[in-house]
Order: sequence, then structure tokens, then C-alpha cells
Amino acid sequence: MNDISKNIKRVLLVFLLCFIGLFIYITYFEIFVGPNIVNNANNKRLWVKRNEVLRGTIYDRNKKPLTTSTKVNAETQKRTYTDGPLFAHVLGYVNIKYGITGLENKYDTELMSTDIKDTVESFVKNKGKTEAKIGDNLQTTLDYNIQKAAYDALGDNKGAAVALNPKTGEILAVVSKPSYDPNNLENIWQSLNQDKNKPLINRATSGLYPPGSTFKTITAISALENFNGIQNRTFTDNGKLVFNSKESLSNFNGESFGDIGFKDAYVHSSNVVFGTLGLDLGNDKLKSTAEKFYFNKSIPADGIAIAKSQFPTLKNYEKGNIAQSAIGQGTVLASPMEMALVASTIANDGVMMKPYLVQQVTTNKGAAVKTIAPEALGQIVSKDTSAVMKDFMRTVVEQGTGVNASIPGIQVCGKTGTADHYDEGSQAPPHSWFIGFAPYDNPQIAVAVIVEDGGQGGIAAARVARMTMSAAFGK
Repeated sequence: MNDISKNIKRVLLVFLLCFIGLFIYITYFEIFVGPNIVNNANNKRLWVKRNEVLRGTIYDRNKKPLTTSTKVNAETQKRTYTDGPLFAHVLGYVNIKYGITGLENKYDTELMSTDIKDTVESFVKNKGKTEAKIGDNLQTTLDYNIQKAAYDALGDNKGAAVALNPKTGEILAVVSKPSYDPNNLENIWQSLNQDKNKPLINRATSGLYPPGSTFKTITAISALENFNGIQNRTFTDNGKLVFNSKESLSNFNGESFGDIGFKDAYVHSSNVVFGTLGLDLGNDKLKSTAEKFYFNKSIPADGIAIAKSQFPTLKNYEKGNIAQSAIGQGTVLASPMEMALVASTIANDGVMMKPYLVQQVTTNKGAAVKTIAPEALGQIVSKDTSAVMKDFMRTVVEQGTGVNASIPGIQVCGKTGTADHYDEGSQAPPHSWFIGFAPYDNPQIAVAVIVEDGGQGGIAAARVARMTMSAAFGK
């Protein structure tokens, strides 16, 4: 009898454990898995719901419409992007066949949401007849004029440009080339996916490139924070830094600067001096500084996804690799958005602001639903260190490698980069980089530009940066 009782208890215990396990799974599914399924872009029921509501309009910061929506019939609507390729990568697209991307995806819920109060008022006002449901609108931080200036300046080059307000983190422009027309996906989809230039990739946020000498900005900051008296140190630059019989690091075009100070080494972009600083700092210190700027980390952002920039972990005996990392080569990789944030942080006295793309969500009648406020990510470097770097970067544009970024009447600060890279195993023309901000005494805009295979940073990228910043000042 006791054996039967024990067996019954065991069976009941098994059933109880199974029930508890089932309850936990259902709870987990409802809370964590269910919402992902419901909100999945491929959920056909969600597409039906989307088409019940006329999708809200996306505007630039000055209320210029970047999208429109019109009803085709009771079940479908047409989304139009008013400037086609100009904002393609940052806005993305919404298409029942090809999915939903970019800002359209990040703010999908808002764009297909309606205000209950407006719906009730409309119902009463129209004596029981309902008006068409219209989703909420987005007023973005984007500036049409700055976006177009950067887009036009890049021309037919592959590359990207980012512009930020350093004081707030507002994203003023996000350009990626080559682009595509989101109004014509049906006809170009196959060619877009077969194109070796990958026009669907947002190079500004997802493209990872060796940052070249623009990274010397981070190396300089690391040196300022770790070495007392570094600004008074004199280096000897004979044009080449030799590690062993097989490895060495040379300046661009083999140039030799002789005896040179820390500031001039930055202004004239000495690889020898900054390779030496990398060895003096060591991998640990330089990596620590890079990670303060969110290398190897996810950058918090609103309305946009940013790929992780990368800085390597190296052994002490890897002298060549450590020196290469200090000049933004080797396995260092950064997105244009990352490097724009580096420039923006220096411009904002060492405080990095969270990049964001939407200022406000409003109903279709203009009432505010949600306002997004600026948010600081932290004091990345001291105000004193930022002041030194601002002076260095101003001199780069006044006297150094960045003179082509000069704007009459505006004090521009910046750093150029010429980044070596390989394409299919062969040495390719270097990428052209420029990062900077303006004006010096009251920064209103920070930029990062890369022109793929564009050669010297002081030429192609500096020109694009100049035209982008000029648009911000109406020049």
C-alpha cells in the first residue's frame, strides 16, 4: 500500500513539475517572444493593421515633408519618398514585399498609431461617421539642406558623410553612396542585391573602415591623459620607425620631419611619432581610451542602429601591430558615425551626446505625443584635454593637412586621414577621411566623411566636409 502511495505522489510530482514548466514557458512566450512575432515585419496581420491607418508623414527639422502616403484602396496604400535616393538609407522603406527598414522600422508603431481623442471627436463631429485614420507624424532632426549638400558633394564616389549637432546629439545628415530609389524597389530589387557596390548598406552607420590618421585624435588624447609634459616633448622623425629587420612604419610618401613637437606631429600627421606614442602607451592604455569613445561597444542611439567599431587586443611583443593601431591601421575599424562622435565629443568640451534622429512625434493635427530631449552619454575626456585637441584641430585646418576644409569667415577644426586597405587581397587606393567641427569658439556642427578609394584625406574628404559644413552656415 505504501509503495502505491509513493508512486502516486511521484506521478503527481511529475505532473506538477510539467505544469510549472508549461506555465513558465507560456509566461516567457507571452512577455518576450510574443511581441517579437506580433511586430515582425513579415507578420501579415500587422500589414493589414498598417493599411487600416494612413501612415504618418516624416519631416525634416524644418517641417519639409520627406514622405507622403495615399490610399490606393481600402486595403492598400502607397508610400512615396519625396526625394528618392537622397534620404534612402536613413529613412529606409516600408514595403509589404521587401519588408521595413531604417527609421520607418524604428518608429513603425508611432507612424501607424492614431490618437484616440481625435478619433472620438471626429466620430461625434461627423454624427457617427468615421474619418480616415491617419498615423502620427515624425519631425526628425535631419536638415534637408545639409543632407543635400553632403549628397551632392560625394557625387559618384562611394562613401558616406555624417553631420551632428555636437551640443545636442541631433543627427543633421546621414548620407551613404551609392544610394537607391526606395520608390522603385519592385524594378530594381534584383539588381540592388547583385550589385557588388552594395547600395543597400548604410555606409554611414554600418560601414566599418580603417580610420587611418583620424584615429590619431584618440591616440593624442590617450597621450595627453597618460603622459605628463607630453606637449613639451620633442620627437625625432627620420621618416621611418623600424621594429625589426622585416617590419617598419613610414610616413606618407616617405616624408621626414626631423625634430618635431607633439602638436606639430599631429598637425602634419607624423606616422613615426604616433607609432612611437602607440608603443609608449601600450595596447592596454590605448584600447582603454578607444573604448571610452565606444569602440568595441554598442553606441546608444535613437532612431538608428550603429555597428560596433573595433579596436584590437594585442600582445606586448606585437610591436608593429601596436604601432599600426595607433595610426588607425591594422585591425582598427570604425564607422563614419563613430568618428563623427569623436569630433563631436571634442567640440562639446569632452561630453559625448547620444545621437538621435527624431525631435518629436505629433498627431496628424499637430498635437505633441512625445518629445525626445538631448541626453549626455558621459564626460568622455576632460574639458582641458578637449581644449588642447580643439587647438590642435584648428591648426590642422589653418596650417596642416586639412587646409582644403577651410571656409571663409568660419574657423574650422579637423583632422584628415589617408587609410590604407586591401581589396580582394591587393593593395587598393587609400580611403580619404576627414573629421571635424565648426566654428572653433562655438561649435554648431561636427562631421565625418569617408570617400572610398579617394586618396589623401586632405583632398577628397576635406572638400566634401567643407561643402557639408558650408551648407550649415548658409554659405
